[in-house]
Amino acid sequence: MTPDYDLIVVGGGPAGSTAATAVAMRGHRVLLLERETFPRYQIGESLLPATVHGLCRILGVADEVARAGFTPKRGGTFRWGRDPRPWQFSFSMTPRLPEPTATAFQVERSRFDEILLRNAGRAGVEIREGSPVRRLVADGERVRGVEYTDPGGTPRTAHAPFVIDASGNTSRIHGRVGGARVYSEFFRNLAVFGYFAGGRRLPEPNSGNIFCAAFDAGWLWYIPLRDDLTSVGAVIAPEHTPAVQRDPRAAWRDMIRACPEVGRLLADVPVATEPPYDRVRVRKDYSYWKKAFWARGVALVGDAACFVDPVLSSGVHLATYGALLAARAVNAALDGSVPEARGFAEFEARYRREYAVFYEFLMAFYDMERDERSYFWSAKKVARVDTGEAAAFAELAGGLVSGDAAVVGTQRLGAHWRSAAAELDGAVGRLATAGDRVNPLLSSRVVGATFRTGNELQEQALYGGPLDDPGPAASGGLAVTADGLAWTLP
Repeated sequence: MTPDYDLIVVGGGPAGSTAATAVAMRGHRVLLLERETFPRYQIGESLLPATVHGLCRILGVADEVARAGFTPKRGGTFRWGRDPRPWQFSFSMTPRLPEPTATAFQVERSRFDEILLRNAGRAGVEIREGSPVRRLVADGERVRGVEYTDPGGTPRTAHAPFVIDASGNTSRIHGRVGGARVYSEFFRNLAVFGYFAGGRRLPEPNSGNIFCAAFDAGWLWYIPLRDDLTSVGAVIAPEHTPAVQRDPRAAWRDMIRACPEVGRLLADVPVATEPPYDRVRVRKDYSYWKKAFWARGVALVGDAACFVDPVLSSGVHLATYGALLAARAVNAALDGSVPEARGFAEFEARYRREYAVFYEFLMAFYDMERDERSYFWSAKKVARVDTGEAAAFAELAGGLVSGDAAVVGTQRLGAHWRSAAAELDGAVGRLATAGDRVNPLLSSRVVGATFRTGNELQEQALYGGPLDDPGPAASGGLAVTADGLAWTLP
């Protein structure tokens, strides 16, 4: 049977739009199926520079995103750790990525996601909204397409040699790859969030920063989306589920009142009444991954594949980066330059490594918080992570997180995480006395590792490739074409 398309993408969010656009830019036939009609609401409004100045530039949409009027952010501001005073986390990690590439945006996802989706259409992607995918079409050898329902309710089938599942954490088809999800006990949290019609801003030049503040029951995010719109969410332990179920809005307001740093910013500010920001929403914020990210003919990206935790705003970055990696494998296989199995093995190795460095950073970051009076924070101590959790992560990371394949035993991994937490804590402690041109966080191994791939992605967009050799642990043996869209043999 002659395939209808070269690639079918399931899901039109940032991951799906990225994968579809990157393959269509190489002249291939791409179908994107999205169950909703854009614009639509989505959580996850705080971006990292790698998405704005790396991924968006590679896809040819950076200028449109810059013109959209989103709130610029220089980094993050945190009331977290030993010092009761807030401290800043700047994106100015390297002089090779000067302003404005050392900034990102706070975005309304309904607008940002539609910009990416319409850009995919201009690149040649055939987009069908209101078309939920029912199941994969497969035989004994591989996945060969999908069955979906069109907007009129008619069942349809489309065939392609490759399918990318970017349909999010509610994916109906991810089970074809890697079996059931593996859930983290360490990041087993609950998020309750909503919006205010304004709110006070942090002092300049950090007025656009995301503000994250720890308090007894967990932590709060505070994201300035517009002058008249602020996203506020509480990340708390599952033990609060009964109170949240009884009255989500009351529980949300109680959490805000329990955190004075955020409460002061919202004093006398009304809640938003503008749809879709007038609702209080709840999400079980579980961290998870899959034992495999691809099988013959199909790959998982974005929340269909894995999710870490919202504290470092890594969701959109991991989703779009994973989608670009998958698109490189598809493009290389379609043009015959790299065999399918080798290209997708490269996709999985790099994607798994990026997930692992964020996971390690967040283990260290949570361990920094000193308030052990509460159940939430005492449970977030590396010393209390059971060996099953550590072993599961060791299997996931495979030693790639540190470049040291020996860091796989549960005892050594626990010591490794504790050391990273102490190093990060020390670097934060030096921020107050550092000069404007010095970022002590760069001395922390876990920070450098977390932002290394993002910097390389930006350098790919600006200079046609990373300025430093990424090394064998990152490259896995394959190189990247100058346009960033495919694997090539080194």
